[in-house]
Amino acid sequence: MNKMIKMAGGMLFVVIGMAVSCRSTKSIRRAMAVQHKDSAAIVVLPATDSARLQSKEDLRNDSMRVMHTALEGLDSNRINFSTFSAKVRVNYEGGEGNGSDFTAYIHIKKDSLIWVSVSALLGIEAFRMLITPDSVIILDKLKKIVRIRRVNYLQQEIHMPVDFKALQDLLVGNPMYLDTGNVLFYKREQAGLSIMTIDSLFKNYTTLNATDHTLRHSKLDDTDPMRARSCDLTYGDYDLRDGMRFSTYRKISVAEKSKLDIELSFKQYNFNTPLSFTFSIPKNYKRK
Repeated sequence: MNKMIKMAGGMLFVVIGMAVSCRSTKSIRRAMAVQHKDSAAIVVLPATDSARLQSKEDLRNDSMRVMHTALEGLDSNRINFSTFSAKVRVNYEGGEGNGSDFTAYIHIKKDSLIWVSVSALLGIEAFRMLITPDSVIILDKLKKIVRIRRVNYLQQEIHMPVDFKALQDLLVGNPMYLDTGNVLFYKREQAGLSIMTIDSLFKNYTTLNATDHTLRHSKLDDTDPMRARSCDLTYGDYDLRDGMRFSTYRKISVAEKSKLDIELSFKQYNFNTPLSFTFSIPKNYKRK
């Protein structure tokens, strides 16, 4: 696989390989029994035990209301769509200091198809990719090679598992690996609300913006100290369109044995418009 394919494959798949399978955001109604740390709370000891218990209960109820309001806001910001298209400027920097800039054109038909075209220097299309929940086809237009594989082919290339839905969430900016039914604690800060969730694979420390409960930052850490995988996801430059808040800037930093930094700048994007998914294999392309 040539360098350009590896870079684009890294851009699209390295983050979703952080888990064996995607854990979609669960209903906020499951986040009822939660421990919390509330940096804004001031506790005044009352004179009697009964008053003290009542005060603690009031504080807890107030904190739970704040928590639920934030999670409801996060859930309401989830982007529901039928189609998505975007032009994305990608800055890629590998652990050895090698990097590149390129432009990716993305078309998504929800839960069905992800079509990607990557242009290198001078706007020349370097390759085209078609991804389904089960398969991937890569056209290397520079070497006139086609690769037809199951999705696990990408897992083998980048040494991480791949899940179609997680990739879809990454590209449209929906929460990833955030199980709101398993919240360890949360903390109120001036900038927003921070939430810690955990499962058998990862701890996820997510921060929401205070004003609209959009995603601001997510820090993933492997629960297995022998793996020491970590990932930082930063979301910014939100744009409000058709009632949806879309992050037009993302920064993704992944570290295990080496570090990978990716910046995505969405120059154009559209939801729910008719799209084409043109993809044909020229007869003169070699299969590998």
